[in-house]
Amino acid sequence: MNDQYQALYQTFRWLVPTQFNIAEACCHRWASSSPDARRIAIYYEDEAGNREVWTYARLAEAANQLANGLIKMGVNRGDRVGVVLGQRPETVVAHMAIYSVGAVVLPLSALFGPEALETRLRDSETRVAIVDHASSANLLAVSDHCPAQQQIIGIGFADERVLPWRSLLARQPSEFKPVPTRSSDPAILLYTSGTTGAPKGALLPHSALIGNLPGFVASQDWFPKPADVFWSPADWAWTGGMMDALLPTLYFGHPIVGTRGRFSAERAFELMERYQVTNTFLFPTALKMMMKAVPDPRSHYQLALRAIMSAGESVGETVFGWCEKALGITPNEMFGQTEMNYLVGNSNKRWPAKAGSMGRPYPGHRVAVLDEHGEPAPTGEVGEVALNRLDIHGYPDPVLFLGYWRNEAATQAKFKGDWCLTGDLASIDADGYLWYAGRADDVFKSAGYRIGPGEIESCLLGHPAVANAAVVPKPDPQRGAVVKAYVVLTPEFAQRDRQDIIENLQEHVRERLAPYEYPKEIEFVDELPMTTTGKILRRLLRQREADRALAASKGSA
Repeated sequence: MNDQYQALYQTFRWLVPTQFNIAEACCHRWASSSPDARRIAIYYEDEAGNREVWTYARLAEAANQLANGLIKMGVNRGDRVGVVLGQRPETVVAHMAIYSVGAVVLPLSALFGPEALETRLRDSETRVAIVDHASSANLLAVSDHCPAQQQIIGIGFADERVLPWRSLLARQPSEFKPVPTRSSDPAILLYTSGTTGAPKGALLPHSALIGNLPGFVASQDWFPKPADVFWSPADWAWTGGMMDALLPTLYFGHPIVGTRGRFSAERAFELMERYQVTNTFLFPTALKMMMKAVPDPRSHYQLALRAIMSAGESVGETVFGWCEKALGITPNEMFGQTEMNYLVGNSNKRWPAKAGSMGRPYPGHRVAVLDEHGEPAPTGEVGEVALNRLDIHGYPDPVLFLGYWRNEAATQAKFKGDWCLTGDLASIDADGYLWYAGRADDVFKSAGYRIGPGEIESCLLGHPAVANAAVVPKPDPQRGAVVKAYVVLTPEFAQRDRQDIIENLQEHVRERLAPYEYPKEIEFVDELPMTTTGKILRRLLRQREADRALAASKGSA
């Protein structure tokens, strides 16, 4: 195919206005134009199958009403407002209203328990929280421990401590004059998922949305086209759901599908068929489930899908090949993180994708793999992925976060000079493609060999017995560590002889990877520990192995 990468990358220039507001860009500019106001912004479907359709005009009116209500509550520029709602239209209304008043959105997952909510609400000193029935008990349980919180707005439930959403909006005017904001003003306070320790609050400016757009457009094979409809199961409370799906789709004035309920492969295909979804972001975990549950989807569903982006973990060659064969789509892998999203990836329509690769730096981002001295690592050698504050033309990269919330030490530790460190390891090949080697704390050595879990996990997933897998080091006195795999079996293999499965899986890996990479030990589990964004929490499995090794050493002493 024609490789357009170098021309796109070298000629790209950032155009970041001094004044910029996410609500204006994603909502009000569409609602202010008569033809665009009738555009569909949100298709919504709840667990019971009830459906709603929201136009940009309806979205803007509700956002204006809520903005007026927030101002009357005393919410000022820079104040934090918590949103614990999941995927529903009111989530979008809340975002647009909070941006409009110059405040900062604190997105919180509906899956958070009381302790996780309290930690974030207290640390951020959130003034107002918006919650629906699903999370109301957890939020109300900790509200007395959050002294800065002055008001709770509730949707779909009644409590004397809560101001009902409907009555609040009904009393407010439908016109609101937005508070002017600079592109560098804070807009979103996103707490990291905690895969590498205690979550930290990453403060993102309004310009972060602009910084995401080149990667979004490229990874979605040049979104938007006239009939494009977007859907992703990714929670809108996380970077993936918000910055890789919700806000970019609205920025371009297109519809996004919002859904409630637990993810299932069959429902995913049904939703994509019903709403004729053209573009999607699917975690590798979701793609694995879809591949195992519906191997031949096009024989069961009439799909309009034209582009898939995947991120969070490596897709791996097995899932990559299934997407190409079963869906007729080459998935575009993407790499980013809360502090600086959409840095590296593919765009199969503009440059060729390599199966298993993270892709190339997206236009506008100066990305390097650094060695331990902070210098670019030689081709093929593993180092830490980092983003420079400036692009190749010397202009500031708008995607970069402002810093960690009230944690200057952590902010400073994130940087090495002008390079912002990701904590992820990779190598760069001669064509400029990055190859993921794992989190810095996921990679381990066994008998002197450096081992990353991703390649082994991908290989295991290629076996029909494996629904999911995680690879971690098991402490070993001779080798330092041995490769251990935690495996979730597919239903058809769940009742078969475990020793036979172990031997088959070990041989499966031994035949395909280096001899030192096959798992010396395999443990079967019903499920793997994961973040709410679908990332495997390997640190918990590593800790389990370390604790077991310690207990064994004490027992033999």
